Amino acid sequence: MDVAQVLRMNGGEGDYSYSNNSLLQRKVISMTKPIIEDALTNLYCGMNFPQTLTMADLGCSSGPNTLLVASELVKSIDKIRQKLGSNNEAPEIQMYLNDLPHNDFNTIFHSVPKFQNNLMRMPNSSCSPQFYVCGVPGSFYTRLFLRKSIHFVYSSYSLMWLSQVPDMTSTNKGNIYMSTTSPPNVIKAYYEQFQKDFLMFLKCRAEEMVPGGHMVLTILGRQSDDPCSKECCYVWDLLAASLNDMVSEGLVEEEKLDSFNIPQYTPSPKEVRKEVEKEGSFSINCVEVTEVNWDACTSDGDDQGYNMGKCMRAVAEPLLLSHFGESIIEEVFERYTNHIKISMAKEKTKLVNVTVSMTRKI
Repeated sequence: MDVAQVLRMNGGEGDYSYSNNSLLQRKVISMTKPIIEDALTNLYCGMNFPQTLTMADLGCSSGPNTLLVASELVKSIDKIRQKLGSNNEAPEIQMYLNDLPHNDFNTIFHSVPKFQNNLMRMPNSSCSPQFYVCGVPGSFYTRLFLRKSIHFVYSSYSLMWLSQVPDMTSTNKGNIYMSTTSPPNVIKAYYEQFQKDFLMFLKCRAEEMVPGGHMVLTILGRQSDDPCSKECCYVWDLLAASLNDMVSEGLVEEEKLDSFNIPQYTPSPKEVRKEVEKEGSFSINCVEVTEVNWDACTSDGDDQGYNMGKCMRAVAEPLLLSHFGESIIEEVFERYTNHIKISMAKEKTKLVNVTVSMTRKI
């Protein structure tokens, strides 16, 4: 699997699009607002109220969450400036929106004029920051920006995705991700791939960020030291169960299933901290762990299991399409949604988020 070619959220604005099935991710973004505001306050004050700020949202995807992040960043800077009573003019802000080349950038760009008009309707809009948007296709495991050009980097629910499926010496039989039944060297391969990728991410950002620049990352993770704990693997175990059911009925080839693995790693706070300290270019301001229920993907009164199924389809469908083909998609996601419904009816299922705020050392 060439991850850079196939990893993307479902584009457009259809029933299974990421745009219409990302309420859970939106909730996570809202939960991290205090950490973002604190980082921006320290940045803005520490740099003596600069007249230009360059920011980047890495793994921006598409849909309303993308410009929600941009909006919150602009509002935060304006709020900080007014709170501190700065007599300086509002800064100009350049926002880079980054994702892999097959991301649905067109949907984002179509939304920008409306977004900019909404900013102009903000209170005291004549004094609000001027905001400019630019799309940057490419992997954030490579260099993306000019050296020492970025003041603030933000990423939410992107860095758990790996640059490639880990190289495994054993078949991860019957599984599509780390599981309690995975061979030890499969678990080891996943962890080593995370270490390699996250270290490269930090090295690239260290080159691109100005001294004193700030970075806030929220990663789908886990609290447990066990990389196969239910809190991080269960959502993929249910998809594996759906595929195994189809194998037993002759609808999917067993070899096809055994050669499919999700390119993701959900780190613990300890693992995140370890890699940041190992790379050495950033000082950690805080590491926080939060939880979000699976039912955050739905509005009140809606079918929670069905909506969580659509949320996961928006995320996982392109990966399954590239490996299994189109013929199984409707069937596998119908079964997957049923597994999710049963699980959510039995217990309060949660996802764990690891948020780290850090500063580029001077």
